[in-house]
Amino acid sequence: MDNVRLDRGGQTFHIDVRMSGSITAVAGASGSGKTTFLHLIAGFETPRSGRILLTGKDVTDLHPADRPVSLVFQDNNLFAHLDIARNVGLGINPSLRLTAEDERRIDEALARTGLAGYGGRLPGTLSGGERQRAAFARALVRKRPYLLLDEPFAALDPGLRLAMGDLLRELQAETGVMVVMVTHLPDEVERLAERVVFLARGTVVASGPTDEILRRGMLPEIDAFMG
Repeated sequence: MDNVRLDRGGQTFHIDVRMSGSITAVAGASGSGKTTFLHLIAGFETPRSGRILLTGKDVTDLHPADRPVSLVFQDNNLFAHLDIARNVGLGINPSLRLTAEDERRIDEALARTGLAGYGGRLPGTLSGGERQRAAFARALVRKRPYLLLDEPFAALDPGLRLAMGDLLRELQAETGVMVVMVTHLPDEVERLAERVVFLARGTVVASGPTDEILRRGMLPEIDAFMG
């Protein structure tokens, strides 16, 4: 994000940051701009100035569908009337005109996320953790270099959160995708993230390796976040 500015809801966001590494957490208090940060990368928000670069290319004016990103939200965005295989297939072709190779990719993604044999089931028959795994599978088949996660585990109980965090790290290591994850949970940041972007009042106030950014006494906003 190169000197990006956005006016939204009476607030001015100013984001100037470079990201690298395997998993980057976007952290901060409620209302600090975490989801807006993700929406700028995804293309759901258009800045009034500045540039957004992904894989070294300026994507500021690109439509969301043309950006090299996949997204997973807290509510997983599965369609209740489609079985899990078709939900995953939407990541390949929104019209669901799928080839035999596409079907193979769907089966592979389901297997990698622990859902082998679940393709014919409807989302309503799955647990919360299984539905989120299906959302991860859909992101995997898109084969985009960036995976954006907006509070992906917030609706899960603590045990499932741990399991899904482990799955995320495994999938990142297997695919090499760069993960950018919004979270409000300090333990999730410490356990999963290699780097942190910390926001306050719509501005990046700290960015760097997790163990450096989360040190006590660095900033009062970070101390408050850590509790």
